[in-house]
Formats: sequence, C-alpha cells, structure tokens
Amino acid sequence: MLALKVRVIFNIVNFSKTKSLYRDGMAPMVKSTSRPKWQRLPPKNVYYYRCPDHRKNYVMSFAFCFDREEDIYQFAYCYPYTYTRFQHYLDSLQKRNMDYFFREQLGQSVQQRQLDLLTITSPENLREGAEQKVVFITGRVHPGETPSSFVCQGIIDFLISQHPVARVLREHLVFKIAPMLNPDGVYLGNYRCSLMGFDLNRHWLDPSPWAHPTLHGVKQLIVQMYNDPKTSLEFYIDIHAHSTMMNGFMYGNIFEDEERFQRQAIFPKLLCQNAEDFSYSSTSFNRDAVKAGTGRRFLGGLLDHTSYCYTLEVSFYSYIIGGTTAAVPYTEEAYMKLGRNVARTFLDYYRLNPMVEKVAIPMPRLRKEKPPPYKCPLLRGSASNYPNGKGDKKSSVNHRDPSNSF
Repeated sequence: MLALKVRVIFNIVNFSKTKSLYRDGMAPMVKSTSRPKWQRLPPKNVYYYRCPDHRKNYVMSFAFCFDREEDIYQFAYCYPYTYTRFQHYLDSLQKRNMDYFFREQLGQSVQQRQLDLLTITSPENLREGAEQKVVFITGRVHPGETPSSFVCQGIIDFLISQHPVARVLREHLVFKIAPMLNPDGVYLGNYRCSLMGFDLNRHWLDPSPWAHPTLHGVKQLIVQMYNDPKTSLEFYIDIHAHSTMMNGFMYGNIFEDEERFQRQAIFPKLLCQNAEDFSYSSTSFNRDAVKAGTGRRFLGGLLDHTSYCYTLEVSFYSYIIGGTTAAVPYTEEAYMKLGRNVARTFLDYYRLNPMVEKVAIPMPRLRKEKPPPYKCPLLRGSASNYPNGKGDKKSSVNHRDPSNSF
C-alpha cells in the first residue's frame, strides 16, 4: 500500500534583511527517521519575498512533501551542532589522554552549563617561567551560527593530530580555545542571543559576571594573560557564520598606524593562499560604531600593537572558487577543512615551514599528570581595567607561498 503524500508550504515570517542567501540558492535542510543524513531542499521550492501582511518584512516560504507517514521529520537552517554533541566530542578527546591537550572549566553559564577552555601546546611551553606565544580562538557567541563549531572542530582536530605541521605548531605556540561562548543559547536553540536575551558580542566592554558570566570569564583570562610579562597574546580570532555573504572571509580593525594596519592584512592574505574557499576580496577592515562591543573591536583597542584581532566569518551556504561563478554548497567536512587551513596558516605566518621537514612522527605520549594550563591565578581586579603596555614580542613574518592545504 502506497503511503499518502502530503504537500505543505511553510512560511517563516519577519525576516528583516533585503539581502539573503535564500536569493542565491540556499534552502533549508531536512532529515527524517529513515533518511538520517541532513540534506538541503531543492532551491526551486524556496521563495524569499517582501510581504505587506507582515509590516513589509520578508518571508521565506518553502514547499515540502511528506512522503512517509511513519517518519519523524526535522528541519534546520544549517547543519546543527548541539551542546550535547560538543560535550561528547570533548569527552572523547579527553579520554585519549594526550599530553599536549588540556581541558578545563573556565566558568559556567547562567543555567550552569560548562564554559570549556582548551589548551593545545607542547607541555614544555607550560613549564613555570616559560615564555608563551598565545593564539586565542572563540566560537558560538551567536548560538545559531553552527558553522562556527565545525570550523572550530577542524582547528582542534588538526592541532591535536600527529601531522608534522601540527607538531611544529604545538612546539612553538600555545592555542587557547573557547569553542562555545554561549552554551545556554546553543542548548535552547536561540539564533543570536543568550538565555537572558543579550547579544553577548555587544557586551565585551563591561560584561556582567551574573548576566554575561561566560564572556566575563573569557575576558578576565585574556586580560590576565596580557598582564603576564611572559605571555605574548599574538592573535584573537572569533569565529562566526554569515547570512548574506559567500565564502569565508575576515573582519579586521582600522588603526592610525599604517604599518600596523598593513601587518594586520598578512594573516588573511596567507589564509587566502591556503584555503580555496577563503576570499581576501571579501575581507574588510572597519571600526563601525555598532561593532564597538564586539570581541574583535574591543580587544583590538585593548591589546597593544603586537596583537591582531579578527572576526572569521564563513557563509551559511556556499563558496565560490576563484575563476569560477558556480556556488559550491558547504558541507560539514568543508567547514572543518577551513578550520584545518586556519590552523595551517600559522605555520606560514611564523615562517616555520623549514621546521616541518625535521619533525619525525612518534606515537603520542600519555599525560602522567596535568600541568597548569596557565601560570598564575586570575587577577582580582576588574576585567575592564586596561593592562599596561608591553614590548614587541612579535616574530617576523613574510609572504612566502605556503605549501598545499589539507
């Protein structure tokens, strides 16, 4: 007996943006009990238009045919990446007992969910008195931007691997990663805000320890590291997803110092050479007033000229490879590949390519006891206090061609 097919039209109302990836071929995703892999609906079944019935806001309508009565269907804006999945992922890494991977709870959200902080580096870099070059990476401050988590996982997976490039990076750099800044928002299915309705990426200037506890904890740690004369906080990268643009690209800051401004462009230029889906032409540098409370803008003003702060954006939908016009839809793997290429680019930035050939590939060592992931207790003063300036600790950089991406 054939199952009854039911065709339904869904109307998602109150979109505010005229420009939308739905006009470029993006479509919602669907899976069902018997077809558990997420896939996009045909673009021909999706419409994005302005509607006078909804105060002239925009509506996204899509048609779908339910063809199996016994199935449960689920729809999504993009590939989901849940808080539960994230915790299982970190649990699996922790069980591997790698001596260069450290996980700690930096704080808790309003609903008491974990704010995880990962430290990935050679144990020698965590010895008492050791100087550190730190790359600080955050993600999912906007909980609906799920591609951020796939990119972040790509970075983590590469950095903990036994690839010679990863081993060289661990020897020379300390990676601090807070992959999920808004765990309550992620758990609750919010698109942009926290449990209490705050856009956390507008509260870096003065985060409240009770209303924005995860942001407060991360900012306090960054200020503490910046005050440590043995620590050079070289990069801050906050990972997001973009609802109107194609490709991966970056936002950077504008500085009065022309040399500093030019140096800031080096990393995205190198990343563009490593990643076919990254667009330097879409990368921009600004100081818009509406972005003043973001991590990139605030930390760009707080930290000194040896530090570079970026927002890394990746399209919710697709990328266009240079020299072509066809849009290639992102997959989970493609997002993670971008993350691997972000990690890979630090090798070129620090001119560490010659070191790779000298690296053998031994079996990973087991960690006997956990060294402290950072060297001194949190400052008791307010996290909004500006630290004192430090001397230039930057390594020199160049524009050499990177080797092939992964």
